[in-house]
Amino acid sequence: MRNMDVRRRLTLLAVTIAATPLVVGGCTAGQREAVKPGHGKAAAAPSVTVTPADRTKGVPVSAEVGTTVSGGKVTAVKLTDDKGRPVPAQPREDGSGWVPDRPLENSRTYTAEVTATGDSGRTTTQKTTFTTMAKSTKPTITSELYFTDNQTYGTAMPVVVAFDPPIPKEARADVQRRLFVKTDPPQPGTWSWMSDGKQVEYRAPDFWKSGTKISVRSALEGLPIGKDAIGDADHRATGKVGRQVSLEIDNATKQMSVFREGKLLRKVPVSLGKSSTPTSSGKMVIMEKFDHTIFDTRGSADPYVVEVDDAQRLTWGGEFIHSAPWSEGEQGFTNTSHGCTNVSAAAADWLMGVTQVGDLVTVKGTEVKLDQGNGFTAWNVGWDEFAKGSALPVPAGLKPTHSATPHPGAVAGGSAPAPAPSKSNTGG
Repeated sequence: MRNMDVRRRLTLLAVTIAATPLVVGGCTAGQREAVKPGHGKAAAAPSVTVTPADRTKGVPVSAEVGTTVSGGKVTAVKLTDDKGRPVPAQPREDGSGWVPDRPLENSRTYTAEVTATGDSGRTTTQKTTFTTMAKSTKPTITSELYFTDNQTYGTAMPVVVAFDPPIPKEARADVQRRLFVKTDPPQPGTWSWMSDGKQVEYRAPDFWKSGTKISVRSALEGLPIGKDAIGDADHRATGKVGRQVSLEIDNATKQMSVFREGKLLRKVPVSLGKSSTPTSSGKMVIMEKFDHTIFDTRGSADPYVVEVDDAQRLTWGGEFIHSAPWSEGEQGFTNTSHGCTNVSAAAADWLMGVTQVGDLVTVKGTEVKLDQGNGFTAWNVGWDEFAKGSALPVPAGLKPTHSATPHPGAVAGGSAPAPAPSKSNTGG
């Protein structure tokens, strides 16, 4: 009987030991580990680091939830405000963080809870609470997004953001990380900065495919920019790409060739800039269209004020394609304009019905070259040169499908404000 009591006590002790969960040494404040039952030695739980760090104060309202995981991957992120309300956020493509859909509010406390799961199924949850800064008194850098919601664009349309004052070189990577472009179907690209920091442009290696949906977010509100400035606003827009249209203007022949889907529609006689005010040669993009506008160059060496119809802007400096009934006798023969491309009233009216903002316009054979940044000049350089302007690494596999820039008549696609920049209606 005594031996039986001893055996019972030993059996009970063994069951108790077997039921005790294995505790992995090492813990972090706010971190919890969940262990799934298994056989043999349990695999280590993933390690998670979250930013902002717990109890951080004075966090910018542009903050995102940064995640670093070892031995697993993030499987859940929960962000709530100090009233327990969820704050929607989207993951970065590289998994480095989650970006709130809207800027956070000033002087508020937020809680982020990040869960990572390892290959074995074990999970680790890290929790952090942080407080945002009071409203900043630093001067803002104004940003303008040249991409409008619900608009249809041409296949050469870059996404353009302009800044006033310019973004200093050392701050461009931080700004670029807050500029987001999504395309459907996917056509990844990159951003490229103008050397003066007044403008940054986004395009893919090839022209957009017709029907592509482009969603843009310039999430700069509250972003610290350099030591002494802060971002001004959060801009969003979603547009789509329409039919392929391109124009080629040749100074030698004084003709404009108009292509749609790779086919020549029509040739139009033109009069370009006279020798004292030449038209720029290069690859431009139609920036905006006016049924009626006024060119006003008062204050310049050649002042005039003239009303024009059917005008399409090509540069910030004031080069347009527009109706010029006064020069119809010279069109096709002589250059008489102040830098614009003059066409007949009938041709200008016809063009307005054919073109879209974002269509490629190539001018060749004139006395001067287009200055990079004078308009939407993303296609005025080859892909390799364009990619050099990125402040962040560009994926090595991102290359054009064509060995050279397509002829303007080629079908696009293939197998991503004043005073900065200066904007004026000074054409003629």
